[in-house]
Amino acid sequence: MRRRMRIGAFVAALAAASAASADTIDIDGVKRSYTVQLPTKRLVPLVVVLHGKTQRGADMMTRTAWPQVAKREGFAVVFPDGLNNAWADARTKAGPALRGPPPGTDDIAFIAKLVDKLVADGTADAKRVYVTGVSNGGAMAMTLVCARADLFAAGASVIMNLTEEAAVTCHPSRPLPMLIINGTADPLVPYEGGRGSSYFAADGFWSTDETLAFWRKLNGCEADDAGVTDLPDKNLADQSTVTRITSRCPTGHDVVLYRVNHGGHRMPGFAPDARFPKIAARLLGPQNADIDGAETIWTFFSRFP
Repeated sequence: MRRRMRIGAFVAALAAASAASADTIDIDGVKRSYTVQLPTKRLVPLVVVLHGKTQRGADMMTRTAWPQVAKREGFAVVFPDGLNNAWADARTKAGPALRGPPPGTDDIAFIAKLVDKLVADGTADAKRVYVTGVSNGGAMAMTLVCARADLFAAGASVIMNLTEEAAVTCHPSRPLPMLIINGTADPLVPYEGGRGSSYFAADGFWSTDETLAFWRKLNGCEADDAGVTDLPDKNLADQSTVTRITSRCPTGHDVVLYRVNHGGHRMPGFAPDARFPKIAARLLGPQNADIDGAETIWTFFSRFP
């Protein structure tokens, strides 16, 4: 049964990918690439999906359920490519062992111009544009929420915490709903903050609790948890479970945390998020399969037009 499900997911991904198109946009004389998957309708919601460091947009297409969810729900999804397979988020120290984008890269301008293009051509509804990302892409998603809240209706960050450097520069023009998905056994972005156990880890991360408290304060929420719910352990073999933690916030300012207990530096999903799952498990920790990241994030986004 599991084999048939994986084959079905692979076929669905191929079908979705066939409807996608690659394109470029000019940012200060630099050609920036992206792939967009469009539904047949116009003026639809748009989700911007940002890959992690060392990845490209194509990895988000083939290793997450975003193409299938977008096709089923009828929204547009765009997968931009970072220069040097990385994003110029608000951090300037993002891990010494991995090269970042070239100096002077303005990824805020890139994503803003890309959103403006898809709104101007009638593809996207300007009131229903959302941004999410994993790891370095999660940091970039938070950077965009901080710098260009006017463009988005909500944001989501996966396997990433704030740093002092990112927090002090965060001054959004308005509160936006924020979803966070973090694993407690993440070797790169430690749940408790500081520096991870991986050789490739950077230092100076806030804890997830501090990151959650930051977004709660920014959105005018109360400091304590509104609700803590342990979700069903649907996959006993994944070595992890999920707890949903909600906040008491003004209407439309929701802040939600999905804590992946014993989860690694991985995007939760019903299919593997890496080409070599065993190697990924050894280097990055377990991938949770009780929830799907794309499904969970879209369910959150869809509440906020």
